[in-house]
Amino acid sequence: MKKLACAAFALAMAGCAATSESGKGRGWLAVSANDNKAVLDAGVTKAVPNAAPDTVALIDLAATPPRLVAEIDAPASVVGPPVSVAVAPDESIALVTAATRIVDGKQVPDNKVSVIDLQSSPPRVLATLTAGPGVAGISINRAGTLALAANRNEGTVSVFTISGKSVVPAGKVTVGDDKSGPSHVAISADGRTALVTRDGDHRVSVLAIDGSSVTHTKRDIYAGLRPYGVDICAPGGAAVIANIGIGQGDADTVSVIDMRANPPRVVDTISVGQTPEGIICSPDGRLVAVTVMSGSNKAPNSPFYRANGRVAVYSLDGLKLTKVGEADVGNWAQGAIFSPDGKRLLVQNMVQKEIQVLDVDMVGVRDTGQRIKLKGGPAGLRTATQ
Repeated sequence: MKKLACAAFALAMAGCAATSESGKGRGWLAVSANDNKAVLDAGVTKAVPNAAPDTVALIDLAATPPRLVAEIDAPASVVGPPVSVAVAPDESIALVTAATRIVDGKQVPDNKVSVIDLQSSPPRVLATLTAGPGVAGISINRAGTLALAANRNEGTVSVFTISGKSVVPAGKVTVGDDKSGPSHVAISADGRTALVTRDGDHRVSVLAIDGSSVTHTKRDIYAGLRPYGVDICAPGGAAVIANIGIGQGDADTVSVIDMRANPPRVVDTISVGQTPEGIICSPDGRLVAVTVMSGSNKAPNSPFYRANGRVAVYSLDGLKLTKVGEADVGNWAQGAIFSPDGKRLLVQNMVQKEIQVLDVDMVGVRDTGQRIKLKGGPAGLRTATQ
């Protein structure tokens, strides 16, 4: 049976490789980090006793509909933005962070980063690295030589150098104190700048990158209340920030940062609804998807409760966001990704332990009814940056 499973995975991955070689390029392999340690109970996140192992799942976006090709045990966490995965540009490895672990029945900060070999059959954990406590959002530069990870409980960003499938810790950069809550790091297309969201003290820090040397420029941007998710849209002139607010039922916001300004600065902020958990740009930079909890993570008796979350899609014209549509998704929705051609949008539904498949274009977003079932609650989702 094990040989048959390996053969099936090899066949599926050969299809992904053929897609790349046929001229479609990279990015057709999605990686989902799935947490089994946490459950939402009447609006409260609780630790699961005797939880099954967390998992990492590989999804073939080139298939119609997209399909699960492998799912292996590896540490993950729903704590932090749903970008706890980074995929190397050549799709050789993925880095998956684990912000929490269970000790005596309680979730406590963890510091683990797993290096996943995406080319082995089946995929496997190559190495487990140490970052800072509460390590959450992580990104790899487009050259595939550097990774940065935000350490929520330390006020730092961990630096890793990459050579092939070898990933080596290369120090840390302090951006704030241990309450500043670094959440995610987005790296610019030229690899020379990074933005770090800090939901603990409501700032976005600007980092300068020179090779493997990473420094805090001391430029901090004030985008909104609790900046959390961040993405820098192609070709690189705009970044979008999801400000998740304090969860009291008020509408929260997304801010646009002008990356070409010197120094970078917020130029617009729009209202998007309750708790914009995830935010992602389409590969061509023309669309931005925001997963909005919309009260779906509240207790049913809360006046702010809504049975479903939402995914809202905006067009990005220069530095201006304009809404083009929205669709209902599941509860406690987490990450989202576009297919490389921008025609499909995948959204993680944490409570339902599934990934929802939607069609998307410049005039709207539509649920296809297709679902990808997973062993754990999906909590982080990425593809290789194009």
